Amino acid sequence: MLDLAWAMGPQPEGGQPGGLGALISTLIPFVLIFVIFYFLLIRPQQKRAKEHQRMLESLKRGDKVITAGGIYGVVEAVGTNTVTLKIAENVKVKFGKGYIAAKRPNTEED
Repeated sequence: MLDLAWAMGPQPEGGQPGGLGALISTLIPFVLIFVIFYFLLIRPQQKRAKEHQRMLESLKRGDKVITAGGIYGVVEAVGTNTVTLKIAENVKVKFGKGYIAAKRPNTEED
């Protein structure tokens, strides 16, 4: 047991354990993980959100859209926060703008 105590004594030549080098070597993996998460998860999500917002701002009467619930419709009217969709003959439904998932190509069948 006495040998163990000597083994844990002070470091020779006044070297301090830890210090700035140990701090940097500890932080580098965390910084690298954050950078990887940013480029693989955060940045693409922000890009998709901006594209979706641009699509919502460009909605106009006659656009064919799909809602987040999977309903296919044609835009009849666009308000500040709502969109009125025609989903069948004489059937119009009002949706929140955020629930429009995507525009459909005009060449697509109904």
